[in-house]
Amino acid sequence: MPVKGPTAEQIVEVGAQLGMRLDADEAAQYLAAMQPMLAGYDAVDSMADELPQVAWPRVPGHRPTGDENPHNGWYWKTAIKGAAEGRLAGKKVGIKDNICVAGVPMMNGASVLEGYVPEVDATAVRRILDAGGEIAGKTACEYLCFSGGSHTNATGLPVQNPWKPGHTTGGSSSGSGAVVAAGDVEMALGGDQGGSIRIPASMCGVVGLKPTHGLVPYTGVMPIELTLDHIGPMTDTVANNALLLEVIAGADGLDPRQAGVPESPSYTDALEQGAEGLTIGVVTEGFGHPNAEPGVDETVRAAIARYEALGAAVREISIPEHLVGGAVWTPIGLEGTVDCMMNGNGFGTNWKGLYLTSLIDRYARWRERADEFPHTLKYAILLGQYMLNQYGGRYYGKAQNVARRIRAAYDSALEDCDAIAMPTVPMVATPIPPPDAPIDLYIQRAHEMLTNTAVFNVTGHPSLTIPCGLSDGLPVGLMLTGRHFDEATIYRAAHAYEQSVDWRTL
Repeated sequence: MPVKGPTAEQIVEVGAQLGMRLDADEAAQYLAAMQPMLAGYDAVDSMADELPQVAWPRVPGHRPTGDENPHNGWYWKTAIKGAAEGRLAGKKVGIKDNICVAGVPMMNGASVLEGYVPEVDATAVRRILDAGGEIAGKTACEYLCFSGGSHTNATGLPVQNPWKPGHTTGGSSSGSGAVVAAGDVEMALGGDQGGSIRIPASMCGVVGLKPTHGLVPYTGVMPIELTLDHIGPMTDTVANNALLLEVIAGADGLDPRQAGVPESPSYTDALEQGAEGLTIGVVTEGFGHPNAEPGVDETVRAAIARYEALGAAVREISIPEHLVGGAVWTPIGLEGTVDCMMNGNGFGTNWKGLYLTSLIDRYARWRERADEFPHTLKYAILLGQYMLNQYGGRYYGKAQNVARRIRAAYDSALEDCDAIAMPTVPMVATPIPPPDAPIDLYIQRAHEMLTNTAVFNVTGHPSLTIPCGLSDGLPVGLMLTGRHFDEATIYRAAHAYEQSVDWRTL
């Protein structure tokens, strides 16, 4: 079927959109000149798309209700089995619902995508199945993944914290945090652009890793902003986290985020080396934020102090650049999101890799339903579009430039320290706001917890949260951040702490 080309009148309208004043005669002449190029579009339209093959059979599964989904952590339940043997044999894995599983509905928390069914498996999903894992289902996530709370999913079913119903799991990988914490699965995949793996892992008392930027291929996952996009493991233990990372890490040849990614070491081999001889830098600027709860800061400091008994050196360090990380994230996160996820219909342009044209087709008409967006997304993209209109991308560019200085500051600290430590988030799980909450509270509960996490999406350092105690009966997370592509060392430190104490008793 030929591509529908423009009329002369539509050329005039497009010209106006681009700042041109065309008359009917000019438009007709341009239209005639375009015909060979339109023939090129027709040729591309007639070609078969180049998509990865789906290797493992499956049935679509079902939408769980009632007792099958007590915390609203699941969007869809499946039982897709992979290889009979492998590193993940016997393991069930939850998949965040912005990650494609062929033949299984993917909503990405958004009404504008409800009913979409991808025809490919994300690279990470295929690797899990190839390693003998079973895909147990798609975990609920926040609306287009743009919330650190768990109250924005378009189903209207906020994800409940298994530790305290009525309280947030954190987001945007809200369902992955809930199903691991509840014991439904040992492992899940999450996504992280500003803390969306580490926040729910911290608030739910599980282990969550944002890997080094590019270490895990983002292929087959709906992007937000290419320089911030990460996916990674959320698990019940450090050992399972390291195991899942071993399976999903490494270049796939389809994700430009992976330029220069080295061959991955055996992360599980590092676990038994212990903490002896490590140096842990305690980042002063990671504590005492205006919204920090004293119980959180105290619990994290007590956990870090245990490293001395484990044979590690612990030293207080200052990284002043940490305090401006959130500011630098802001133009990148807002303007980059508008450019890629909104105006770019989820994928944007100017990068080589796998474009999911079925997802682009389904999402491209989002403007017709933008009134359905939650407040958390509306206020962010309104400001992002305004700044692009007003300043033409100047602040996005400047923020990316400044980001190099911030990355260098952490790199310098990590020359003398094997890992740096701070609270993952400054508070424990907060109450979920009601559906009729004022806009300011609705937004606050989505974005108040990014203080320590978002900057490492900008710099790309690997950053892991482990549960380290309780405050007011709710989990507290300790965040360990390491050198680029040195996940093995932070796993080593995290496992040593995990094995030394039952954090649930602290």
